[in-house]
Amino acid sequence: MKYLVRILAVCGCLCLSSQAFSQIKNKWIPLFGEHLSEAHYDPEAWYEANGVLTATKDKVIWTAIEYENFEIDLNFKNDRGTNSGVVVYCTDTTNWIPNSVEVQIADDHYAQWADAKPFERCGAIYGHLGPHTEKVVKKPGVWNHLRIRCSGQHITVVLNGKKITNMNMAQWTSGTENPDGSEIPSWLPTPLADKPTKGYIGLQGKHGAASISFKNIKIRSTDQAGFPPPPVVEEAVEETPLEIQPMQVQD
Repeated sequence: MKYLVRILAVCGCLCLSSQAFSQIKNKWIPLFGEHLSEAHYDPEAWYEANGVLTATKDKVIWTAIEYENFEIDLNFKNDRGTNSGVVVYCTDTTNWIPNSVEVQIADDHYAQWADAKPFERCGAIYGHLGPHTEKVVKKPGVWNHLRIRCSGQHITVVLNGKKITNMNMAQWTSGTENPDGSEIPSWLPTPLADKPTKGYIGLQGKHGAASISFKNIKIRSTDQAGFPPPPVVEEAVEETPLEIQPMQVQD
């Protein structure tokens, strides 16, 4: 029997509200709180060990609150043939596929995805826009670095230090045909131009036979222009105290 778990912070701590998040600019915080304390998920589908979050079933792990104007930064590791994704702007977590936007994660080195449509490959806005550079994702078993910036209708994807996808949702006014003439999958009938730009964030689980793992999953609020280069590792910098020399006065 499957249970949907909602883990709340204890000891007098409160979950971060959407309003409070929007006021914390340029500060990275864990997307799901400490030890998944601010996540909605099925414990039979997801587990965390040594800082690594791994999916064993095709279930999405969701944030406890909705987000808008943010950057997500994380590392992911594919299995052979992985098909997963980062879900943003979700307004209905029980029927999320037509009610969200998905940044695709896939093993592009596997034949199924290597021969797939551009909008099905890693880093694509699934069903709508493929990455302009192919096979930036590393081979299975190697960690990748992904950063996604969502600023209103503008979505930018940087994979392993390369900006590979840049979308303005306002240009997607049809629910059947993309601006490049390609056909939109029938299960995504709502034009992106009409979709809200605030919603829950989720990580898709083990979709198919291949697993997926994540680590260093964080988010920050930002409405600044531009897209800063993604750091590989963020480390605290130890500041050296400034030594002030006494001023010498000449007679």
